[in-house]
Amino acid sequence: MTKRAPRSRNTKLFVLDTNVLMHDPTSLFRFEEHDVFVPIMTLEELDNNKKGMSEVARNARQASRTMDEIVSSCPADIADGIDLKAPSRELATGKLFLQTEAINLALPAALPTAKGDNQILAVVMHLAERFPKRPVILVSKDINMRIKARALGLDAQDYFNDKVLEDTDLLYTGWRELPADFWDTHGKGMESWKEEGRTYYRIKGPLATSMMVNEFVFQDGESPLQAWVKGRDGRSVLIETLVDYAHNKNNVWGITARNREQNFALNLLMNPEIDFVTLLGQAGTGKTLLTLAAALTQVLEAKRYSEIIMTRVTVPVGEDIGFLPGTEEEKMAPWMGALEDNLDVLNGTTGEGGDWGRAATRDLIRSRIKIKSLNFMRGRTFINKFLIIDEAQNLTPKQMKTLITRAGPGTKVVCLGNIAQIDTPYLTEGSSGLTFVVDRFKDWPHSGHITLQRGERSRLADHAAEVL
Repeated sequence: MTKRAPRSRNTKLFVLDTNVLMHDPTSLFRFEEHDVFVPIMTLEELDNNKKGMSEVARNARQASRTMDEIVSSCPADIADGIDLKAPSRELATGKLFLQTEAINLALPAALPTAKGDNQILAVVMHLAERFPKRPVILVSKDINMRIKARALGLDAQDYFNDKVLEDTDLLYTGWRELPADFWDTHGKGMESWKEEGRTYYRIKGPLATSMMVNEFVFQDGESPLQAWVKGRDGRSVLIETLVDYAHNKNNVWGITARNREQNFALNLLMNPEIDFVTLLGQAGTGKTLLTLAAALTQVLEAKRYSEIIMTRVTVPVGEDIGFLPGTEEEKMAPWMGALEDNLDVLNGTTGEGGDWGRAATRDLIRSRIKIKSLNFMRGRTFINKFLIIDEAQNLTPKQMKTLITRAGPGTKVVCLGNIAQIDTPYLTEGSSGLTFVVDRFKDWPHSGHITLQRGERSRLADHAAEVL
């Protein structure tokens, strides 16, 4: 326990609940100049959760190791607090305090002291009484724990450091509409030329500095424009017009873009210079269909990639049905209903040939698509493959990193998902791995992102997505 008075009235004392350390093992270094306090019960609960191969167990072990390194590095009495400046490589300048004495504090009769959560609350109450002029704040991912703390008159808050964005409405959409007066305000000194059927514009102006590389821009009206930013040099940007995939002559495996955002998405999916694509959108916006059509065209016709690899997070919507029989591919088959449904649509667009022709095409297509489980991805390298990660909103940022770093030379990675449909219990729209990569990859010349707006599945599906 802290023997001496706190260093400053302004620095806060954050008491960590176990779930914060299990969620982010490096959370001890995320409180900048403020002090961190770890109760004995938090260590006890870490110990109880360290067994197993789950993400939570791995994080519990990592948190214990991090704490061991910090404590070992401190030659002084740990009751005075351990300076975090050196262990955190100057990320944090506060101190770490461990509970070094028993705390007896009468909790309200309704709170049983045998429960770990309530013992942590007792520690927070004790510290709040001990340092009345200093903010003592409980940090917990557990909503009920925070409610209980506030009911007892204690400060409590969520752990925000893992959240990429506070509000998902601020998430990068990948496109922007140009204002009506865009050419008047940005036309001065504009250069324009044609090359290989595309028109290029080099423009300067107030909007140019805020545009991202590979961001799509459009303007409706008498002379409509659909283009994307191909480069930025100081205060000027280079804009290139798009391939029009809405036109039948540019169809992709018989599929044409039905709306503006689908056209943007196909330009990303069909461009060999783009290695990483993220597509967000609600049910029925065409994420999987467009991606599979682009993948089949580039694998079977252009021979740009050798095969398609598809994977997804196996999180059930309802109760789990238990273990599934068969090989890895057979076990994954029930999860790949979306793949089968889209192949049925794409197989119907391959033209004439009757039932025999369609059956032969289907066999050829299936031979080039491999279905893999996420569980066996660690350590693999995919060379010259088209890797599709479906339902990516259910991945943590760490899992997303593991998957994207599998890409070897010549591989394209496409992440599909809808952040409004997260099935994993510990992820939110702000902390999902999909939100994380959209935010981190924007403005990289070899990646692109599109948020698809309009559903094209059916009028029933579109109406259900709106009203339910």
